[in-house]
Amino acid sequence: MATHANGTPTGLRVLRRDDWDKWYDTLVRGFGGVPEAAEERELWNSLTEFDRSLGVWDGDECVGTAGAFSFRLTVPGGASLPAAGVTMVSVAATHRRRGILTSMMRRQLDDVRAWGEPLAVLTASEPAIYGRFGYGGATSSVQAEIDTSRVRLSVPEGTDEVRVRYAAPADVLDVCEALYARLVPQRPGMLERRPGWERLGVLDPESERGGASPLQCVLAERDGETVGFARFRVKPSWEPSGPNGSVILEDSAALDPAADAALWRFLFGIDLTSTLTVRGRPVDDTWQYLVSDLRRCNVRLRDALYVRPVEVGAALQARTYQAPVDVVFEVEDAFCPWNAGRWRLSGDTKGASCERTADPADVALSVRELGAAYLGGVSLASLGAAGRVRELRRGALAEASLGFGVGVPPWLPHGF
Repeated sequence: MATHANGTPTGLRVLRRDDWDKWYDTLVRGFGGVPEAAEERELWNSLTEFDRSLGVWDGDECVGTAGAFSFRLTVPGGASLPAAGVTMVSVAATHRRRGILTSMMRRQLDDVRAWGEPLAVLTASEPAIYGRFGYGGATSSVQAEIDTSRVRLSVPEGTDEVRVRYAAPADVLDVCEALYARLVPQRPGMLERRPGWERLGVLDPESERGGASPLQCVLAERDGETVGFARFRVKPSWEPSGPNGSVILEDSAALDPAADAALWRFLFGIDLTSTLTVRGRPVDDTWQYLVSDLRRCNVRLRDALYVRPVEVGAALQARTYQAPVDVVFEVEDAFCPWNAGRWRLSGDTKGASCERTADPADVALSVRELGAAYLGGVSLASLGAAGRVRELRRGALAEASLGFGVGVPPWLPHGF
């Protein structure tokens, strides 16, 4: 495959609409080659932002794919910050180790900077790949297999005042989306969804059910107002001793503790089931504090959102800080050298500024560690204890770590 003098493949270009099928087939093959259901493929075609998507071509053959959705991401303090949602990244197995991925990451981050978006974010199929491009693991999620036959819930006052009723998922999609939108500013890491993305929550191809039921939905209501919802599936199972079905939670949200508890009580109590499976939930998900025996919930953590500051100054001054901070960071960023150097961050709960400075550095770190700590889910002090962040002025790391902390842990509500 031919390359430019700078090593960039000559076939790297913005995706054309009439090339989408071949481009997407390359992506599907890169992830194992199992065909998707027609409705799933149609949804991703409608969500693809062609002017923000890249393909690498070797003649007529597509050998590399990458995209970037235009999201807005909630950052500490509640602001909604433009962020490029890096997605659909693949390289054909026949064209590995030729610099294709690096060339796409290079072009993409240059584009993100030109678009004026301070952050790039992604979920990683293979986390080891993206650290060298400056992405740091910033959020985690909870998975659990809860033994509902032995674990009981203790619910808060007011739970009995909440009514739970079934509703067809598609019929109440607008109601659920409006409720989700009310919650977005309240937690760092949440995505402000553009039109069309609500369809992801009710995508229900039979091939993705794994033997479980079609998607089901219940609404939590109080005084005629919807205060929560849950989307789930039920997978029946029978043993000689009796029913042993599973409830698989796909999504849930609630506006207050009583509504939230009412939904969990419903999910725990579905007839003919003895297991509740939850995935991709916040690390502080409330059921963990309502259950009688957390050990029987088989809780596991998994990495979720990876964050990469594209413009360090703009990113750091867009969020607030839970305690006053006035620290000079020495930032290392070989892949995006415009970020490298010293930055003075001054901020508190009301706002922040971040400007270049010639003052001596207080803390030294790479842009990867800065991305990991950016949403407050990873402690700068912990990164320091691991040797990933260096304190150059005594007390500066503790000051910065306290300031970067958040009261509500960040959470990515869905993949992309």
